[in-house]
Amino acid sequence: MSISPSRTSETSAHERLYRSLRGRIMLGELPPGLPLTLRGIAAEHRVSITPAREAVRRLVAEGALTLSSSGRITTPELSVDRIEELAALRALIEPELATRALPRAHQALIDRLALINSAIGEAAEAHDAVGYIRTNLEFHRTLYLRAQAPAMLAILETVWLQLGPTMRALYGRVKRQEPPRHHRMILASLRAGDEPGLRLAVRADVTHGLRHLSQG
Repeated sequence: MSISPSRTSETSAHERLYRSLRGRIMLGELPPGLPLTLRGIAAEHRVSITPAREAVRRLVAEGALTLSSSGRITTPELSVDRIEELAALRALIEPELATRALPRAHQALIDRLALINSAIGEAAEAHDAVGYIRTNLEFHRTLYLRAQAPAMLAILETVWLQLGPTMRALYGRVKRQEPPRHHRMILASLRAGDEPGLRLAVRADVTHGLRHLSQG
């Protein structure tokens, strides 16, 4: 059974659109509660309504977008309870990933993380919210890839995705001027091979910022 060229083109358009929207949401490029329409998404990305509908369907399933009973599409606008739930998930998953990565945290990896952390500082000094979020996620993902736990990392990425717009709001509130201070503790623990210290530093890092939002 052959697949028509038009169907193949539609599938690739849907995949490109899905990945583009997913990346923008995760990096906080879209603010919380932003209304979207299928027609607007399709026009912006120069695709038909069908790929736009499929991309939105997938993103709604991942919690990256919300769809009301009336069909209204928006980016997540999280309640305090939801923020606390997602922060708790991060606090469970990320220290475990870091611990699994520790035996494979060779010097080259630590040097790479230190460079990324410097880039986070540069984004903070430039008041570049999206750059800050992007490099911060890169710092964590680079470490967690060494855990060789793809299922756990995939679950974590859906949490990051749901938090993307909220993290942008958080950045605007705390007005960071430097990398998260807990990153220095993470790097020090990696250099020392200190598993308890690493778990503590990662847990503190992933919950500290979100506490600002949950406290109103």
